Amino acid sequence: MTSVSDAPVAITAPAPAASAAVAQEDGTSAADLVLPLVAVGAVGAVAGYGYIRRVRRARERTTPGGVSGPPAASAAPPLAGPDAAACEALVHADDRLRAARAELGFARGLLGPQAVVPFERALRDAEGELAAAFRMRQRYDEGVPEEEAARRHALAGMVGRCEEAGRRLDSVAADFAELRDPVGTLPFAEARFRELAGRTGVAQALLADLARRYAPTATTSVAGNVEQAKDRLLFATARLNLARQAIDSGQPENAARQLRAAEAAVAQASVFVEGVGRVAAELRDAEETVPAALTGAEAELATIRRHTFRRDEPHPRLLNADAVLASVRQELTSKQPYDPLGVLRRIVRATAPLASGRAGVLPVAALSVARAATASADDFVTTHRGAVGATARTRLAEAQRLLATGTSADTEHADELALEARQLAEQDVRLHGNPVGPRPATADADGTVGAVIGGILPGDASDGGPPPGGFSDS
Repeated sequence: MTSVSDAPVAITAPAPAASAAVAQEDGTSAADLVLPLVAVGAVGAVAGYGYIRRVRRARERTTPGGVSGPPAASAAPPLAGPDAAACEALVHADDRLRAARAELGFARGLLGPQAVVPFERALRDAEGELAAAFRMRQRYDEGVPEEEAARRHALAGMVGRCEEAGRRLDSVAADFAELRDPVGTLPFAEARFRELAGRTGVAQALLADLARRYAPTATTSVAGNVEQAKDRLLFATARLNLARQAIDSGQPENAARQLRAAEAAVAQASVFVEGVGRVAAELRDAEETVPAALTGAEAELATIRRHTFRRDEPHPRLLNADAVLASVRQELTSKQPYDPLGVLRRIVRATAPLASGRAGVLPVAALSVARAATASADDFVTTHRGAVGATARTRLAEAQRLLATGTSADTEHADELALEARQLAEQDVRLHGNPVGPRPATADADGTVGAVIGGILPGDASDGGPPPGGFSDS
């Protein structure tokens, strides 16, 4: 799950112990996935299934998430010196914190909220350090400070903040490791897997319903979520099987490694599935808000027209806002499927340069679209972070910071930054995840068969094992 650079991360496909039940035909629902405990000879079918399915999908679509390989030859040369070190530190620290949140989720579900209080406190402290580092990076990208010596000092400060975030997690790593008893944790992880497999089928039906009710742009951000959730569950199936085998053969350390990789994959699958439900709720709320927002915006512009501008000298911004609102009104009356969040964003952006901000519905609409864009970008970074670089993460962190301030001007800027973060993150994934040709499966050092999925699934390029964790960076 974590990566200390922007390079793609190789993922090993399920090992020979994976069950033949995993290697089903293309289109199989995740609800049919079962925990394989036998059928050692299924590795060829599992690897072939996952690899062929992903290659076919990468060729048929342009969205991120295809088969991974080396960066394209036209890729920009990597950064060098202190700037590169700062970017690397930001990515690594952000990955550790995201992994730690997922680990805490499993520990909280298994042991209860009281058992994880010290670790939640350490995580909050680490999040504060990383937030400060991202704020420094945002200002650095904006040209502050200007002096070369001060800029180098700022880069060093970013690295220092990231290292301190890591130390906060390290301070409780040993205690957290004691919670990760594979024998006690494995049944809970298996139960989470089964529960999520069932929810994946529900999300698939919900996504199909959203596609019928709204315009295609309304669900673009989650269009591939169900398919990618199934990929994560496929990976988790094999790792849970390997963890069970390691426990039975008296290899607790290996069992813990495999279990951690399975938990990471299940956590990512959960983000994909929950993302569909979140978008459904956002679209429903936006659809209810659009009529009031349109009426409020028209009333706001009428007031501005009476008291600010002369009728014989129409202002260009006012004319543009009138045109946008007329277009929205026509779209609503046409009775055709539309994108409620997109419509709200158009209303907000057309009226923001002119409106006073006192009309209650417009600030609410602006907050809704900004929160939706930020949540979408955060989900994408979480589930594709093996390929997402520091710039996209920095814009996302700044959007989250501005949303917390609550002012109207900051809300509009947060929306812009969140959209930029998602766009940059998708560019990173396309760069690392959709090369000219597919990368073939290869045998890893531990004997498993490797297949790469855009640096997305948890795994280590060198030995096919799980990545560094959140609380434990080893």
